Amino acid sequence: MKATRKQPNAAVKVDLLVVEDDLDLQELLQYNLSRDGFHVRSVGTGEDAIKAVREQKPRLILLDLMLPGMDGLEVCRKLKSDEATSDISVVMLTAEDEEADIVAGLELGADGYVTKPFSPRVLLARIKAVLRHAALNHSISQEETTALIIGDLTIDPNRHEVRVAGESVSLTRTEFLILQLMGRRPGRVFTRAQIVQGAQGDLLAVTDRSVDVHIVSLRRKLGEVGKYIQTVRGVGYRLEETQA
Repeated sequence: MKATRKQPNAAVKVDLLVVEDDLDLQELLQYNLSRDGFHVRSVGTGEDAIKAVREQKPRLILLDLMLPGMDGLEVCRKLKSDEATSDISVVMLTAEDEEADIVAGLELGADGYVTKPFSPRVLLARIKAVLRHAALNHSISQEETTALIIGDLTIDPNRHEVRVAGESVSLTRTEFLILQLMGRRPGRVFTRAQIVQGAQGDLLAVTDRSVDVHIVSLRRKLGEVGKYIQTVRGVGYRLEETQA
C-alpha cells in the first residue's frame, strides 16, 4: 500500500507550496525542502493550488508550468492579479524548450524559474535567493512610503500603485520594481545588470533579454509617459528627470 504524503499541520504556517503533477518529483521536492527546514505543502493541479493558497498563504510557490487543467501560467496570472496574493513569490519549474512560457511567466510577475532537470542544491539556492529578495523588498517598502512624482507620473510605493495623469495603471510586480528603481533616481542611466540587481536581486533567472521585454511592456502601459523611459544605446535605460 502506497504511503500517504505527510502535509504540515494546519496550525503550522506553510513556507512553500509545491504545485507539481508528477508525484515522484513532488515527493522528492517535498522531502528535500522539508529536510532543509521548510514547512511544505504539495498539490498536483492548478485548481488545488488556488484552493490551497486561499486556505493558507505560503511565502513561496514552486509552480510547474505544465499542469493538467489550469496550467501554471494561468495560476500565476490569477495569483498576481489578486491583491491578497500578489505578494507571494513564485518560482516556475519549466522544460528547457519553454522559453516563450518563461518570458510570459516573468511578464505576469513570476520571480524566477528553474529548468528541468535540476539539482536540488541549485533549486534550494534559488528559493532562498527569492525569499531573501522578498524580505528586502518588504523592508524597503516599509521604510520608503513616500510617493514619487515625476511630471504626470506618480509612483506610490505604499499602495504599490502607479498613476499617469491621475489614472491608475496596472503593472506586474517586476514592472513596478523597475519603474520604482528608475523613479528614485530620475536622469540616472541604469545598466541592464543594475536593473536586474535592483528589481530582482540575485536571481539568475532574470536576463538582459527579459529586462528589455519589461521595458517594452512598461512603455506601452504608460502611454504618452512611456516615451520618457529612454534607451541609452550600449548602456541601458533611464527615466527622464523632467517631463515637459
